[in-house]
Amino acid sequence: MPVSKAEIKYIRQLQQKKYRKQYHTFVVEGWKSIRDFIKAGYIPQKVYAIKELNDYAGTPSPNIIQPKQLKQLSFLQHPKDALAVFEMKDSGNLPASGLILALDDLQDPGNLGTIIRTADWFGVRQIVCSENTVDCYNPKVVQATMGALANVSIVYTDLVTFLKQINLPVYGTFLNGKNIYKNSLPQEAVIVIGNEGNGIKPKIADVTPHRLHIPQAPGAIAESLNASIATAIVLNEFYRQFSN
Repeated sequence: MPVSKAEIKYIRQLQQKKYRKQYHTFVVEGWKSIRDFIKAGYIPQKVYAIKELNDYAGTPSPNIIQPKQLKQLSFLQHPKDALAVFEMKDSGNLPASGLILALDDLQDPGNLGTIIRTADWFGVRQIVCSENTVDCYNPKVVQATMGALANVSIVYTDLVTFLKQINLPVYGTFLNGKNIYKNSLPQEAVIVIGNEGNGIKPKIADVTPHRLHIPQAPGAIAESLNASIATAIVLNEFYRQFSN
């Protein structure tokens, strides 16, 4: 069935946060990621595919379209095999237990997407973002998660208030922190990850009592680590300690 101009306009609008918020929907591209969202309980409003999908049981049949039509809808330079519009889930309550990531004004969609994917890998199911952190439904974020966004609960809130109220130890990475590899780490905690350029803001640092440092190798020249790489290193060490 041909894609109407109204459908193209609607989907293209979902590149912008204001329209995602208005319609309470977002776009997922690629059948593997679409399937992950469906398995996680997300409801597809519409699915477009360039061929029949045999394992699409239990969900609305996709609209089979030509590759050139998919290109009109896609946000990617090289569109995949399918595209879907999903309804957003309610963000739910703020977490109070477990291992939680707290993101302080992250701005890069690729970084946020990679962090969500890394969190999923290490079994972290809860991420709390400051209100100025990039939207997790940004198409570039969704694409970078490779479907992991479906498995992680994300809430946006005032981070200072959250960290003050949470009854868990709060950790963050700092240049003047203690060597992460020489610290005993808990199974339940909040891990604060700072902004790509400025790190953890002073007002967030004030409510982050446990300061960790990822040591450099002797002779290393780089001044800092990418936020998503630092997150992976920290989560790996937390996981290594409590998985033994």
